[in-house]
Amino acid sequence: MTVFKSVKLTLLAVILVFGIAAVPQSAKAHCDSVDGPVVTDAKKALESGDLHHVLIWITEEQEQEVRDSFEETLAVRTESERARELADRYFFETVVRLHRESEGAAYTGLKPAGTELAPFVPKVDEALKTGNPQEIKALILDHFEQGLHEHFVPAYEARDFDEEDVRAGRDFVHKYVELLHYVKPVFEAIKADHDTEASAHSH
Repeated sequence: MTVFKSVKLTLLAVILVFGIAAVPQSAKAHCDSVDGPVVTDAKKALESGDLHHVLIWITEEQEQEVRDSFEETLAVRTESERARELADRYFFETVVRLHRESEGAAYTGLKPAGTELAPFVPKVDEALKTGNPQEIKALILDHFEQGLHEHFVPAYEARDFDEEDVRAGRDFVHKYVELLHYVKPVFEAIKADHDTEASAHSH
């Protein structure tokens, strides 16, 4: 298993050097829920009458639509409790939809409070409070290490096949390709983030 440990440590070192760029895009779903940060700030805007709470979640081009929705909501939410509930939800949906749009993600409606999050989301939120990202790294590395082990070991054990044994050769190729497919998106995510950062510094 020496070869496996060497490969594993090399890949984990790469992830540590370039950070947590390989975090899945499902993180975006965090902003869909009623108790997520976007709706939380939208509630602050309605309670205070200050729209600046939500402007950080949208682009400048989207700002006018949010302002219009904000004014419409404020105009009717005092008519009745039911009107307030409907108007507020309309505003929340507008802000979340536009935020998702700004990320290039589809809007599929507001998720209820308490919707289960990907495990890395609370780790990220906590790290931003403490200033320490170690638990984020540990979570990602643990998952990556487990997956790498599951893909690498079968390929490594199947590599010494008899050249006359086509079936065994195909089995190795299948496991080899699966290993590559596991490593590829992690590497590409890290490389893309590194290349973007390098390009930004060069300018």
